[in-house]
Amino acid sequence: MSGQYNSPPPAPVAWRYSGNQLKRWRTKASVSREQLAAASNYSPDTIKAMEQGVRMPTPRVLDVADDMCGAEGLLSSAKEYLQREKFPARAQDFMEREKEAISLWWYETMHVPGLLQTKAYARALSQNHVPPLDEETVEERISARVERQAILNSRKPPVALSFVLYEAVLRAPQVGAEELRHLLEVSRPWNVVVQVLPFERAVAAALMGPLVLLETRDHERFAYAEGQLGSELSADPEAVSRAIERLSMIRAQALSPGESTRFIERMVDQP
Repeated sequence: MSGQYNSPPPAPVAWRYSGNQLKRWRTKASVSREQLAAASNYSPDTIKAMEQGVRMPTPRVLDVADDMCGAEGLLSSAKEYLQREKFPARAQDFMEREKEAISLWWYETMHVPGLLQTKAYARALSQNHVPPLDEETVEERISARVERQAILNSRKPPVALSFVLYEAVLRAPQVGAEELRHLLEVSRPWNVVVQVLPFERAVAAALMGPLVLLETRDHERFAYAEGQLGSELSADPEAVSRAIERLSMIRAQALSPGESTRFIERMVDQP
């Protein structure tokens, strides 16, 4: 992959449309942004961001605005459609492909992959998100993450899953004994492999950031990379080939599954 990331995509259409309707009804009813903010326990700037489609209008805001503006359920009805946007806009295409996956290779340098996270770890990450997320969005993200984890053992036929975690992932302050034990537990089924790449074994490709290779039921292959400012999902054969080459090299340098289990077990036993 080129290392260049696409610009973050626009907010979901449902956010923008609902925000536009929120502003129209509020203006029509002569309700100020400050009044709505106070009644729904949000700041006026947050209400503004929702009306502009930058942030998802929350169920609480929609219900409060519906009552204050006399919308007779027209604003509240948007909740059904907004709840479908469970993931950050830039990750939604990848999540859709993940539902169709028959195999997944995942290398991570910064965080435990969402498929392997406990609720406590997921909450710690979400609550430290920049910019901050409201509590409803945090809970929604956690719930969506748990739903995704059905791929580990509920698909028929099972999905072949291979994870390589750079040692820095396991050394992060959010990773405690609970998360480490969870990694040991989820790696027990035959279709899930978890490997650790120690600091001293890192090759140049391993320092270029996280990378995922996904194959669908139709045998389409996608390479996915995510960075701080954007992400890229590509089916381009050249990009997929580079991803395969890099992931194969990383997997070869990582500890074997058995060695990785013992590595994590030692971390759990450390005082």
